[in-house]
Amino acid sequence: MENLSQELLEGLNCETVFTIPVFGGIPVSESVVVTWIIMAVMTILSICLIQNLKVENPGKKQLVLESALATVNHFFEDILGENGKQYIPYLVSTAIYIAISNLIGYFGLKPPTKDLNVTAALALMSIFLIEYSGFHQKGCKKWLKSFAEPAPIMVPMNILEIAIRPLSLCMRLFGNVLGSYVVMKLIEIICPLIIPLPFSLYFDLFDGLIQTFVFVFLTALFIKESVETE
Repeated sequence: MENLSQELLEGLNCETVFTIPVFGGIPVSESVVVTWIIMAVMTILSICLIQNLKVENPGKKQLVLESALATVNHFFEDILGENGKQYIPYLVSTAIYIAISNLIGYFGLKPPTKDLNVTAALALMSIFLIEYSGFHQKGCKKWLKSFAEPAPIMVPMNILEIAIRPLSLCMRLFGNVLGSYVVMKLIEIICPLIIPLPFSLYFDLFDGLIQTFVFVFLTALFIKESVETE
């Protein structure tokens, strides 16, 4: 049991890969390096996928790409409505990043979403966009007035909700990724051969994609609530 605890702690620790020699040294953790790798892969794939696009007689690759993009756009448009559709690119980009992060363990790399700092940053970016969307849609006066709805006595609760939302998004994503990692480690130790395979498909693949969907879906719902004018 002591060896198990030590192995889990080693897997959860954010190791410093290298240090940038400025301002006394800025440590760069493994999760940051893996995030850079994911960004590079996403950029290269994006460049490859948009090559040779045609208005007439498009190829199979373009048709599949357009079909997938249209499906995703329709899904988020149904949630966000007309006022919130401009935030779809952020939601799609975040979904792709979280999905790749959750699945990158299959390639021998540490999932960035297993780092609380990464999930906290994602949650803070989402909550900033949620509040910005309300400010942009309603204007400063109506946005501030929305904190006093449905009654002025609710101002403290509405402000507290802003702090609770990113905490909820952060801990839900981090907790599920962490829980999946711990369960898989336990299964691998108890039954190290064939049995972990189906569990890996669930915890690493299915659950990873489910958590991706939950994060962006909740963010989209919060944006819709924020941009509603009535």
